[in-house]
Amino acid sequence: MISQPRCPVCRHFLYLDALTCSNCDAELGYHILSRQFHAVNKGRTVIDGQNWYTCSNRGWDCNWLVWEDAPAGRCFSCRLTRTRPDPDDTVALSKLAKTEEAKRRLLLQLGDLGVPIVPWDVKPGGLGFDLLSSISLGRPVMIGHANGIVTIDLAESLDDRREALRIKLGEPYRTMLGHLRHETGHYFQNVLLTNDQDWARCRDLFGDERASYRDAIKRHYSLGAPENWHESFISEYATMHPWEDFAETWAHYLHISGTLQTAAAIGIHLDASVTSLRDIDVVPLGTYRDQPIAQLLSDWEWMSEAFNRINRAMGFGDLYPFTISGPVRRKLGFMHEIITKAPLTTEEQYRLALPMQEAEPA
Repeated sequence: MISQPRCPVCRHFLYLDALTCSNCDAELGYHILSRQFHAVNKGRTVIDGQNWYTCSNRGWDCNWLVWEDAPAGRCFSCRLTRTRPDPDDTVALSKLAKTEEAKRRLLLQLGDLGVPIVPWDVKPGGLGFDLLSSISLGRPVMIGHANGIVTIDLAESLDDRREALRIKLGEPYRTMLGHLRHETGHYFQNVLLTNDQDWARCRDLFGDERASYRDAIKRHYSLGAPENWHESFISEYATMHPWEDFAETWAHYLHISGTLQTAAAIGIHLDASVTSLRDIDVVPLGTYRDQPIAQLLSDWEWMSEAFNRINRAMGFGDLYPFTISGPVRRKLGFMHEIITKAPLTTEEQYRLALPMQEAEPA
């Protein structure tokens, strides 16, 4: 489902994080089931005969709507946040708003892909997020994943702090959305690999994840990545351990598919008639569910080159500063296969998100 956000009052273009329309000042709420904005009055709107209310975290810039009989006054995204800063820590909460925005974007994409998300408060081992601030806590916060819970350091929403870490670690790319995509890769590896055949193929491509992770960390941070890492891996970090290779590749699949989906939603394509670089048009698709991985990667090769050239014209670095080698293409193909073979409908996803005793909206 491609989201094409427009104001329901004046039809003006909106970004996904909009709380009000910049053109007509209408108060807005985002309805995740239809991927549309709705005008709200005193925190309420009616959609298909059902009452929907603004999320209780709207004061911290959450624009999603909540069904009146939902388990809590928080939207689905905010419900997934298991731990957040104290209510009186306004500095940390201001950073929380930017991280939650990235999380909502991630969840919309995962919903479009149809992968199953069972919340942490519905089932043990379900997906949840601990969003902590190393600045407020006065101690480091280790970004990671364990038993369904993704931990993120809100301090990295500060551009200078995140950029300093990117340079220190020699990374070409570091964003909050990138962190969230990577860490959910660890969660979905255990969710989507459902039989011995899947695990065997995964180990053939990425390596045996049963190898010592502790030893892998020591080796990576003492010796670094192999000199020829780019021949088989999407990033240096992916070389550390098979778990990290899977999560990095998962994140890049989301980078690629999400950017192509956005290009499709706003009508960006490459016209072969105006350049000698290609013989055919490149028209991104809203979904590649029924297409082979070769089609997705071919479209991405051309579109990412165009995006990189646009970035350079503005004096920035490449939008996508990565090389996709043959082995990485095969790994991305595996991601494509496990994602597209088990998509859920919106209704099926909704039922997974609710406790058993809760009814779904008509």
